[in-house]
Amino acid sequence: MIKTLNKQEYWNEAKDYIYITLGLMLYTFGWTVFLLPYKIVTGGITGLSAIIFYATGIEISFSYFIINALLLVMALKILGLKFLMKTIYAIFMLSFLLWAAQRMVTGPHGEMHQILGAGQEFMSLVIGCIMTGTSLAIVFLHNGSTGGTDIIAASVNKYHNFSLGTVLIAVDLCIIGSCIFIPNFGADFLTRAHTVVFGLCTMVVENFMLDYVMNVRRESVQFMIFSHKYQEIADAIGTQMDHGVTILDGHGWYTGNDMKVLCILAKKNESQTIFRLIKMIDPNAFVSQSAVIGVYGEGFDEMKVRIKNTKKLEKKE
Repeated sequence: MIKTLNKQEYWNEAKDYIYITLGLMLYTFGWTVFLLPYKIVTGGITGLSAIIFYATGIEISFSYFIINALLLVMALKILGLKFLMKTIYAIFMLSFLLWAAQRMVTGPHGEMHQILGAGQEFMSLVIGCIMTGTSLAIVFLHNGSTGGTDIIAASVNKYHNFSLGTVLIAVDLCIIGSCIFIPNFGADFLTRAHTVVFGLCTMVVENFMLDYVMNVRRESVQFMIFSHKYQEIADAIGTQMDHGVTILDGHGWYTGNDMKVLCILAKKNESQTIFRLIKMIDPNAFVSQSAVIGVYGEGFDEMKVRIKNTKKLEKKE
């Protein structure tokens, strides 16, 4: 039976593709303008494609597309077609954007324009990796992937509670470390080691930005609301925000009076709306807001832990 999408679901899908496209455009700009002209090596399949380009002259867009096509075939069973549809779109779009952008930054004689000027490798590294790390987070937050090592990271993240940045660091170490064996990055060992050190810096900055943006977007808070108008506040939050509210029984130690306490778990970006509703109904309400490390369940993150096979345990007993 084919599931039909309603209007809201269509809009959510369209919004994902819009944000994925914007993220890819930001990634392409940061990578081709700030990293590629300075021969700064990065991780991921884009970085691997750059290493191939520096070593052989094969265009980045070509090797990027071929490697990702192989990884897509391997990941189809793990991630599913719905996730990979956006990944396939991202791979085609990023391949085109890289193809077009590489020509824009390349001069008539094959030289690449260094927008910050000569000798600004480290500053260009910082700016470029801030852009690429932020763009990867935008793509991941909207259920997409730029392919390559992102597919590997998303596959691991689906079953294990490892951050995306941690998985990418492990893969990127292997890719960046390979520069030490390529003569095109320098005739002597120290020059190639310098390239690897810069590559490690890109890895740290990019993955820090990735985890930072992802965690800020997912950060949750807990509200404890003490008010005699608890029913009105609960109704307003439940109807206007379509949010769950838990009513707890409270007992004041000093007054000895019984009262109701509202407990709400929400995303951090919903805080201002909740405060506004509380203040409109009861300006004298006593409210406690606290940050929580993680919230799992409906409407929040999924619990990514393995469950032991209970049947095997029963047989052993």
